[in-house]
Amino acid sequence: MLAFVSFLNGRFVPANELTLSAADAGFVSGVTVTDFCRTYRHRLFRWPEHLARLRRDCATCRITIAFDDAELTAAAERLVLEHSASLPETSDLVVVTFATPGPLGAYLGTTSNGPPTLGIHAFPLATERYRRFFAEGVTLAVAGVNPFAAGGIVPIDLKHRNRLAWWFAEQAVAPGAVAVLTDPDGRAADAALGSIVAVRGNDLMRSPKGTVLESVSLGVLSELAERLGLGWFETDQSIAELATADELLCVGSGFGVTGVRALTAEGIERVYDWPGLQTSRLIAAWSDIVGIAIDRQFDGALS
Repeated sequence: MLAFVSFLNGRFVPANELTLSAADAGFVSGVTVTDFCRTYRHRLFRWPEHLARLRRDCATCRITIAFDDAELTAAAERLVLEHSASLPETSDLVVVTFATPGPLGAYLGTTSNGPPTLGIHAFPLATERYRRFFAEGVTLAVAGVNPFAAGGIVPIDLKHRNRLAWWFAEQAVAPGAVAVLTDPDGRAADAALGSIVAVRGNDLMRSPKGTVLESVSLGVLSELAERLGLGWFETDQSIAELATADELLCVGSGFGVTGVRALTAEGIERVYDWPGLQTSRLIAAWSDIVGIAIDRQFDGALS
């Protein structure tokens, strides 16, 4: 058994000590900024971008991070090193970082809040969770309106732990489908497990910044588009317009990039030719930059 498995407020602790106080704002009010990063070949992927987003979102929520980037990087790399020691070379890890404002004084009988809470923990990547994405393609199902849609008091591009809307969305769709939420006009579609990008010919179309979660994976996809000579555009697209795309992509930190087989919504049932040309090219390009065939990792071929 590993002696240290998590990082909490500057200390390496066993898993059963990675806890939040019942007075912590992360528990009481769900005020938790979070980040989901993974490894490829036991190395953190795009960690600086993940860390930069965490700091941006903490600043938005007025959560102070008491550790510099070097300290957080060293902590994450130590967790990866210790957890990877018990994993096969073809398996990888998820590294989750979270930050809260800390305990609320009103719940402790005082007038002061804090100090902030920051934790990092790691666990094996659940390849089974994403296997069907590469074996049969993703089925997207529109479940309703995102309560954090652009224009609300909570920024839509804030990466936070309040998943109540997604919990309801996932109960509303068929088993195996990935829930999608939109803005009140049926645009700015976002999925529970990643971002949605439309393919039209040699062009990739994403929702405008500020209307969906700004994922690190979208940044990776834009780089791959440039490498492959594909256009990259930001544009409003309704669900009906997504249904007319040549292909649909999903991108997310857990699985990288994959293709959509079907899109369902009220009055819409679209089945795409899968996997499409650009889907296959982008999976290959993503695999090239991470040094592992992502589709084969999830179908067990690399086990």
